[in-house]
Amino acid sequence: SLCQIQGSPEFPVLSKEGDVMIGGAFSIHSKITQPPFFFTERPTAYKCSSINLREFRFAQTMIFAIEEINNKKDLLPNISIGYRIYDNCASTLSSMRAAMALMNGHELTLGNSCSGQSAVHAIIGESESSSTIVLSRTTGPFQIPVISHSATCECLSSRKEHPAFFRTIVSDLYQSRALAQLVKHFGWTWVGAVNSDNDYGNNGMAIFLSAAQEEGVCVEYTEKFDRAEPEKLLKVIEVIKKSTARVIVGFLAHVEMNNLLEQLSLHNITGRQFIGVEAWITADSLVTPTSFSVLGGALGFAVQKANISGLEDFLVRGFWETEFLCNGTNRESVLRTCKENPDLFQLKGHDDDLEKLRYPTNIYKAIYAVAHSLHNILKCSDKKGCNKALEIKPWEVVEALKQVNFTIKSGERVWFDETGAAVNRYELVNWQRGSDGSVLFKPVGYYDASLPSDKGFSLNTEAIIWSGGGKELPVSVCSESCRPGTHKVLQKGKPVCCFDCVPCPVGEFSNTTDSIDCKKCPEAYWSSQNRDACLPKEIEFLSFTEVMGKILIFFTLFGVVLTLIVATLFLVNKDTPLVKANNSELSFLLLFSLSLCFLCSLTFIGQPTEWSCMLRHTAFGITFVLCISCILGKTIVVLMAFKATLPGSNVMKWFGPAQQRLTVLFFTFIQVIICILWLTINPPFPLKNLQYYMEKIILECALGSPVGFWAVLGYVGFLALLCFVLAFLARKLPDTFNEAKHITFSMLIFCAVWITFIPAYVSSPGNLTVAVEIFAILASSYGILFCIFAPKCFILVVRPELNTKKHLLGKTQHYVKCTVMLQKY
Repeated sequence: SLCQIQGSPEFPVLSKEGDVMIGGAFSIHSKITQPPFFFTERPTAYKCSSINLREFRFAQTMIFAIEEINNKKDLLPNISIGYRIYDNCASTLSSMRAAMALMNGHELTLGNSCSGQSAVHAIIGESESSSTIVLSRTTGPFQIPVISHSATCECLSSRKEHPAFFRTIVSDLYQSRALAQLVKHFGWTWVGAVNSDNDYGNNGMAIFLSAAQEEGVCVEYTEKFDRAEPEKLLKVIEVIKKSTARVIVGFLAHVEMNNLLEQLSLHNITGRQFIGVEAWITADSLVTPTSFSVLGGALGFAVQKANISGLEDFLVRGFWETEFLCNGTNRESVLRTCKENPDLFQLKGHDDDLEKLRYPTNIYKAIYAVAHSLHNILKCSDKKGCNKALEIKPWEVVEALKQVNFTIKSGERVWFDETGAAVNRYELVNWQRGSDGSVLFKPVGYYDASLPSDKGFSLNTEAIIWSGGGKELPVSVCSESCRPGTHKVLQKGKPVCCFDCVPCPVGEFSNTTDSIDCKKCPEAYWSSQNRDACLPKEIEFLSFTEVMGKILIFFTLFGVVLTLIVATLFLVNKDTPLVKANNSELSFLLLFSLSLCFLCSLTFIGQPTEWSCMLRHTAFGITFVLCISCILGKTIVVLMAFKATLPGSNVMKWFGPAQQRLTVLFFTFIQVIICILWLTINPPFPLKNLQYYMEKIILECALGSPVGFWAVLGYVGFLALLCFVLAFLARKLPDTFNEAKHITFSMLIFCAVWITFIPAYVSSPGNLTVAVEIFAILASSYGILFCIFAPKCFILVVRPELNTKKHLLGKTQHYVKCTVMLQKY
């Protein structure tokens, strides 16, 4: 029995026999028309149409590289390389037929056994990832190496699923991440995404979406369609129409991109900034009279262009003159191609696309990689040549490819990493209009996948022309950036890129754009009006320069002046009966203490320091005790004087001037002791109060020990209350001698002021506490000064005729004795 092929044999488009064979699979035609399937008869052959110039250039480049190697004497010197190139017509169905033909050959019979050597030793192709996956999975179990120049799907990196796959282009893992970094670099946080519904598009888009999420880029929509699904394409068009994203990432094969472009042009959808991938960004087939209105300014990654000497001349002339002569003298395979593919003749002499060619370099590298592998397997040398007797097994070629490391004539080094991919770098190209109106793919930077991610990009932003033909960077965000002083609050049910900008609360700030939250200002700082910085808090205290301070100083000095005037008036009239009858010594001491009381209020004004804090409270306590002690002494003297006039009474002998002085000193000494204990145990100290106001610091004197403060104030209150009670008891003395009544009124005012002071002091915030305390000091001092000394000054100044002994002696005998006794003591 013979091994016969099932069905019709699949013939290559271009072929040439050699000692070793290399297969090729390219989409020389981009459209396929499948015959109807009735399942009652053998279907007719499918038809391919629409020449793809770029793919045809790939096939030509493969032939060029093979012929160049055949003419070399240092690489496979006595071995000729043949080729078989198939057209898969951009269809996975054709890819499967091409794969089977490359493994089996196109002979009708193959002897008695169907198992044997593969028809080719390696396969170059294909351009699209989906077709390449079909090819690799079909040939993989037989360890036939497949080297793709353009398939970038990351799924092909799996050595378990694709053990014999290699590629001279970098994986989409790097391109997808680079796309996300590119989008982030230009501040586009709100983008749309469209991909081919195949392995290439789905895998690449999945990696991009993951990388975009890491970069903080939000995707408004993700749509996909297949070239054979026009209804899905129309749905994509509707989504793009309604979207707000101005940037579209297109992870599409060039066929799907061409379909999308046609529909976008038909619906007049312009003004979108397209970000493309290597599969279509430099595809010459996309350049049409209307395409620039849609794709103008598009930015994307392309395979780096490299010049291969002699290639352009071969593509335009050499190929047609030596490899594709359609005359009777040429080989049978060429004649068959001439007959079945007459449309190829349309490309003869065409050279407009040569400057845009990029992938031929990758094909050139792939052919040379296979040649170097075969060179090592056949143990070739310059003198002896290659050992033709050795049988080349497919797995040997696979292992040899893993070890290759050489440099092509353009200076690029070729080697494969552990996934079978060549380390490569992308060129960043921009769709621009040339001076003659043609479309240019202008390089504006590059991305090197071999460098760290933060150093991989090199961009010339100034050279980029954006969508619409302008130099202004397009904006594509869901929400405008939040300025410093605000923070982002996510909108409910929307992606993280959609947010509202909310001003920072009082006392908090944000000094960066798009801040996630606001930070609290340090304790001694307060947020600025715009909430974008922290400023030192205003330090507030009752100063000498502010209005309230000046008013209080005025009343303080006015009180001191009045006290001095009264003292002067008493000094001038010290020998008159009125002054003598009012105990001149205690009166002068009282006036002196009142001056100190007025002056001690000055210690409460100004910036608190350690010494001023201790001085203000102790000075207040001691001066007021001295003042009240003098009044208390005068009150006791009045009471004792009237008591001494009673028959048999000798009280005044025990309360003479010496005893009066000792009484004043004793009461004052007790206050001094209280103040010393207070200052020793826990004295007052300056304090920055941050509690009353959030926006400013109140610099005040902390009490230190509240017990000490209230002990000082309580002692003053106790003496004032005692003095009031004694004066109240003496209120019914004869009207002419009414000092006890005046003392009663002064103590009544004093007690009222300080009883009112307590709740006002406790509840007053900030420097108002100090103002309340000064007001209480001044009010009580003025009350004592006016109530006790104003009537006497009135007589001394206005009614001097009443300041006579005759006036005083005009009273009762008992009163006269009292007056004489007061004058004596």
